[in-house]
Amino acid sequence: MNQHIHEECGVFGIFARENTNVAALTYYGLYALQHRGQEGCGIAVNDDGVITFHKDVGLVSEVFTPQVLEKLGQGSMAVGHTRYGTAGTKSRANCQPMVVNHIKGRMALAHNGNLINATELRRSLELQGSIFHTTTDTEVISYVVTKERLTTPSIEAAVSCAMYKIEGAYSLVLMSPTKLIAARDPFGFHPLCYGQMDDGTYVVASETCALDSVHAHFVRDIEPGEILVFTKDGIRSMREHCGREEKRLCVFEHVYFARPDSIVDGVSVHEARIRAGRCLARRHPVEADVVIGVPDSGLDAALGYAQESGIPYEVGFIKNKYIGRTFIAPGQSARENLVRIKLNPVSAVVRGKRVVMIDDSIVRGTTSARIVKLLREAGAAEVHVRSSAPPFMNPCYYGVDIDSRDRLIACHHSVEEIAKIIGADTLGYLPVEDVGELMQVKCGEGYCHACFDGAYPTREPEVADKNRFDFKISEGKKK
Repeated sequence: MNQHIHEECGVFGIFARENTNVAALTYYGLYALQHRGQEGCGIAVNDDGVITFHKDVGLVSEVFTPQVLEKLGQGSMAVGHTRYGTAGTKSRANCQPMVVNHIKGRMALAHNGNLINATELRRSLELQGSIFHTTTDTEVISYVVTKERLTTPSIEAAVSCAMYKIEGAYSLVLMSPTKLIAARDPFGFHPLCYGQMDDGTYVVASETCALDSVHAHFVRDIEPGEILVFTKDGIRSMREHCGREEKRLCVFEHVYFARPDSIVDGVSVHEARIRAGRCLARRHPVEADVVIGVPDSGLDAALGYAQESGIPYEVGFIKNKYIGRTFIAPGQSARENLVRIKLNPVSAVVRGKRVVMIDDSIVRGTTSARIVKLLREAGAAEVHVRSSAPPFMNPCYYGVDIDSRDRLIACHHSVEEIAKIIGADTLGYLPVEDVGELMQVKCGEGYCHACFDGAYPTREPEVADKNRFDFKISEGKKK
């Protein structure tokens, strides 16, 4: 199952007018954002300018026991993060928030995205004497902001200056001793929104589902390029970077990453996936008996396919919700069982049937082949695979773990060949020209689709390897 696209990261921030149990509220928020990152997580709490934090690898429920939450204590602000690393290896040091001590105070930073100029910035900072303790681009951002803070009148001014230097995708939540700051890159690659609780507490999160988890009312999305500053005096919007670039929201927020109950940039994720399924039914009709979806992000698209085609929708798979990414296969021979352990077909639904199987995407084909095999073993007479995303043809540089054309099956095989490789009777992808219909915009308007057609909104990075900084360290050891 690890051949699927990996999640990005989730960020969460909270600003209360007086001390309260912000650690527990952040815990609930991160739980709602667990789908965005399952490698590690962290929470930093601000109690009258004193920042206490805890972070580690593992799921939110594993890292934050009642004892850990009690030690974090109460405060007026907090920042939280769930991580899947698109830069840097899996380790406690690479977990966020990143907490930095500098001459003008302390800062906690959580980041979702990926910088395209992290390598150049890190090289420049190291030549100036900076010493890095992690292998993430988040630490690069923290150094750039800290450096700008030395010559600017406020932390928000430092963030604004830093945004002229960092390039790529970043949705940030930053906490100083007295302020909570949220910032979104000028392209708006990844979502960021804020809401307010009944007692006046402000909440910032990657998705609206995290606002719901703490009973915060959605106020609005943070605009591309916007910086929001939360203080005891209220909210201030800084729009110096707004309009610098054309908006390019990652299309995979609606196809795969975001939770179906979230609303991203004004568009319901659930409804977007329904529309994707309807498009698939029109573009790739087939005579069949049942439509099923691969949990979780294939379910809504499957429902849309069924609605448009008139073919009955059924629950075709049961997903084991008790296995996280920490599950270890005891030996090479057991790896084939991983798919069945995580996903099992409902044989009564598929036996003797012509099945339309909807999945969110096909990356390398390995997982799709195993899932098709499961359906065959459960007695499916035919398996017609439909992908609610177009074929992947290019790597992503903005926070999605697609880093090499060599690993993308669509770069090396035709649709007919891929169908044969994965064992499907037929295969159909969502056409690139239909992607805009998901967000109800014109084709190519307002979203990034570079992974499909190579139309990158930015320049391509010098070094794209997600473990580029780890490689540098290992090379140093070799010398």
